Amino acid sequence: MLSKIITYIIGMVWLVNGLYCKVLNQVPRHQEIVSRILGEEYGSFFTVAIGVAEIAMSIWVFSRIKTRINAIMQIVIISSMNILEYFLVPDLLLWGKYNSLFAFLFIVLIYVNEFHLRKQEN
Repeated sequence: MLSKIITYIIGMVWLVNGLYCKVLNQVPRHQEIVSRILGEEYGSFFTVAIGVAEIAMSIWVFSRIKTRINAIMQIVIISSMNILEYFLVPDLLLWGKYNSLFAFLFIVLIYVNEFHLRKQEN
């Protein structure tokens, strides 16, 4: 039961970040980050593309299909994204370089949920 609740929370994080923050552009800072890393001319397009990919990730999380591969993909994506942001645009992050701490905690949540809690519940 706990694993299902955590899975729902993880899926909602991806959905909100993808749909609300990026596709609907309700948090312009996300587009600023993408624009600074990939260039102004590509910022809008890639922000929406990343948002769509995050929505797809939320659907995958909610589907509970191939959960181990999904968890590993999430961990790799979150790690990569945060390493890039840490070094390239720390001034645009909500909590500056401390964003990496929250990303790490989210990674730990994903890992524990998939490789410990879910295993115990099955």
